[in-house]
Amino acid sequence: MRKPFSDQLEERWLRADSMLCVGLDPLPDRLPAGVSVAQFCIDIVDATAELVCAFKPQFAHFAALGAEQELAEIIGYIHSSYPDIPVILDAKRGDVPSTAERYAVEAFERYEADAVTVNPYLGTDSIEPYLQYADRGVIILARTSNEGAGWLQDQGEPVFLRVARAAAQLNRSGNVALVAGATHPQELAQIRSEVQNMPLLVPGVGSQGGDVAKVLAAGLAPHGNGLIINSSRGILYASQTDDYAQAAQAAAFSVVSDIRRALAGLNA
Repeated sequence: MRKPFSDQLEERWLRADSMLCVGLDPLPDRLPAGVSVAQFCIDIVDATAELVCAFKPQFAHFAALGAEQELAEIIGYIHSSYPDIPVILDAKRGDVPSTAERYAVEAFERYEADAVTVNPYLGTDSIEPYLQYADRGVIILARTSNEGAGWLQDQGEPVFLRVARAAAQLNRSGNVALVAGATHPQELAQIRSEVQNMPLLVPGVGSQGGDVAKVLAAGLAPHGNGLIINSSRGILYASQTDDYAQAAQAAAFSVVSDIRRALAGLNA
């Protein structure tokens, strides 16, 4: 029996002294020669496990390759080898409640993920099926890191703040979190103000140009920590030769060092 996602995350923040999440986004043309998707991701996991608060496999990167079985194998490997590290399935599911129920079964029963990312566009009733798994994390897209996100997310109140307020109301079991991109620190600060100590999954550090110090200044929770700072390509593909695992470890350590340095600056 795995611990609830929120407990896993809190314990990992303290035990690893890290808010880094490593995304597992395999691209076949960037894998080292002769290395399979499963072996590549497992090697990255082994190299970076001591440095992370979570791992985040991206569903589409596996499904596009017909590698769903490899995805299940990798998640199973993390659970058995590093049982205290939560796995976030980055699937960004969003559909009517009857279909969302099946997506929840897929994420939490088929793949046994500790948390899943979901899209709130269809309304809060489309999120309720995931919330029935009170021990699993439900991470709702609020302000994403991509360049065109403002077209919808900045409109009106803006929309991302409506999502944040709704997420706080849905957080009945303490298992709801939000996505808030590192590339928009001002909006990140607004979301933090709305949701207080709820966890925020923060993509966009590294190859997308998000700044760790700005993320921490804007998004650190009132009680400390509160951030799941994701880096994928900058760590995964630090090298495409035989030393890829060692290079990934060094890149992950660099991000963790940046986080710790920025924290020290805020606490000075």
